[in-house]
Amino acid sequence: MFLDEIQKIVTIRNPYVEGVEDKVGVVDVVLGLMKHDNINIYVTGSNSKMLSSDILTEFRGRGDEIRVNPLSFSEFYAAYRGDKRDAWQEYFTYGGLPLVMKKIGHEEKTIYLETLFDKIYLSDIMERNKILNEKSVLDDILNIISSSIGSLTNSNKIANTFKSVKQHDIDESTVARYLDLFVDSFIIYKAKRYDIKGRKYIGSPFKFYFSDVGLRNARLNFRQQEENHIMENIIYNELCYREFSVDVGVVTYNYKDENKKSKRTQLEIDFIANKGSKKYYIQSAFNIGDNEKRMQETRSLYNINDSFKKIVVVKDNIIPWNDEQGVFYIGIEQFLLEENSLDM
Repeated sequence: MFLDEIQKIVTIRNPYVEGVEDKVGVVDVVLGLMKHDNINIYVTGSNSKMLSSDILTEFRGRGDEIRVNPLSFSEFYAAYRGDKRDAWQEYFTYGGLPLVMKKIGHEEKTIYLETLFDKIYLSDIMERNKILNEKSVLDDILNIISSSIGSLTNSNKIANTFKSVKQHDIDESTVARYLDLFVDSFIIYKAKRYDIKGRKYIGSPFKFYFSDVGLRNARLNFRQQEENHIMENIIYNELCYREFSVDVGVVTYNYKDENKKSKRTQLEIDFIANKGSKKYYIQSAFNIGDNEKRMQETRSLYNINDSFKKIVVVKDNIIPWNDEQGVFYIGIEQFLLEENSLDM
């Protein structure tokens, strides 16, 4: 049994109980159906109107969440009529929402993505949370996040950007609330920072990634097409598709400067991917064309002292290889298309 668009069902007073303020809603109906044998019930809702957190709370652990993501690159390529190079160009430009593949040309795809973002996602968030006159603020926050994917930020930094660039004062707590609304409605994901040697979460700042890069690109009218940042976003999404818990890694690096003075700095690992007993450290490196660039991208990995696998994903189509310190290098297309790419 499939119950679709359940956010449209109205809660009413129970007509079978007199003199008692008793309500009947969709949860009561579904719980009643669950008492029957041989019925599998699937309940769906649009966007943030019926969030998974709401459903799991209401059903008190009696249901499982099935999250429907945009197409992964492997799914996109399986349906794409063309070679991998063209498929990658389309994917990192317009994303993986299935209907975008039916649109012809840049203009049609752009209109679809912009309309979806504005008329469905934002309208839904405003209606659900009774936000009346703040659409321009929501737009500006989304534009700031769109311009800084893969960069560390937090609500205080965004509030300061409003003050310096927009000449508009906005409370940090308001920015934090709106960011949480975007995360709850699956527009963006928030990646926390984890101190590898200290074995603890650091807290603010965070990194934000879009659930679909096409939506992100459309927000900016396709003006900021930095393939390195978009590639990092796609790798993050792929790890989520593969059901990993994904954090941003930080490792402390001790060294001596040119005056032989001891220095300490923090190096960043793009992603720590965890699932059960498995753990992978992953760097997104657009280009490692020379040794200096390669050392820059791998210094953080070399300073991790455990034995979990360390991987560098590069833009170029390369034959996978391991360096002398055991770091594994693989091209982005092979990483995305092969299910066992993390364990090659």
